[in-house]
Amino acid sequence: MNIKTISAFVITLLITQLSFSQWTKGKGKGYYKLSAWSLEADQHYTSSGAVDPNATRGNFTMSLYGEYGVTDKIDVVAYIPFLTRIYQNTQVSGTTGNTLQEGESINAFGDVDFGVRYGLIKNSFLALSTTLKLGLPTGKNKGGSDGSFQTGDGEFNQLLQLDAGLPYHLFTKTAYAKTYIGFNNRTEGFSDEFHYGVETGVKFWDKFWMVGRLNAVKSFRNGSLSAQNAQGSIFANNIEYVSVGGDLAYYITKKLGISFTYASAISGRIIYAKPSYSGGVFLEL
Repeated sequence: MNIKTISAFVITLLITQLSFSQWTKGKGKGYYKLSAWSLEADQHYTSSGAVDPNATRGNFTMSLYGEYGVTDKIDVVAYIPFLTRIYQNTQVSGTTGNTLQEGESINAFGDVDFGVRYGLIKNSFLALSTTLKLGLPTGKNKGGSDGSFQTGDGEFNQLLQLDAGLPYHLFTKTAYAKTYIGFNNRTEGFSDEFHYGVETGVKFWDKFWMVGRLNAVKSFRNGSLSAQNAQGSIFANNIEYVSVGGDLAYYITKKLGISFTYASAISGRIIYAKPSYSGGVFLEL
């Protein structure tokens, strides 16, 4: 696989939030988060699932995420990556010390996600909701000297997702579990995708959440683009992965908190084979 193909796995990780998306917020209530996210990798999963080295590349993104309850059953959801830095480190020969390739970077706006969630069931035993997320091509889909430094894929996609969650108690601790499935329709020759995942979280001392999750994407391989698209986009076609990770979230007050997120693909195709890290500040109103 050419090192130009950094996968849409980047975006999937970026929009992962501790937001209990199976439960609608309720009219007039909201959840808002300012995050910094980073991924740097010198190896990737190939189209066959093997791990190969590549020039060290990275992605650093600052973003805003929000959920707001329009009614008791309808939420609006938005993810706005207002600053994305894509970079590649200078390549230096290990034997001669000579520069093989100069480093390069771009800074630009990323692809925005906007969605609407509708609560189907919400009681003390079960929460069931459906969400339609629209991926808007607001990022830069061609940049750098070779066109491979992008902050967006240049296509308009629609993800329809069904979430189910239930609260429970782990001994005396408040906890929840959720699962989801989704279908992502991608345009401009990209293959459609099947999304699924599971998640569980436990609350300690009424201030601290520990969350573990597994997310996965499976390509339908029905697009017309090759794994690397015609523009050398960093958002590849036919990506697949299984990712594991988790969150630590601490409430400084009843409404304000901080969080840390870790995620990494344990298997995949055409994606980076290194973990990502994120830290943020969130507010619940």
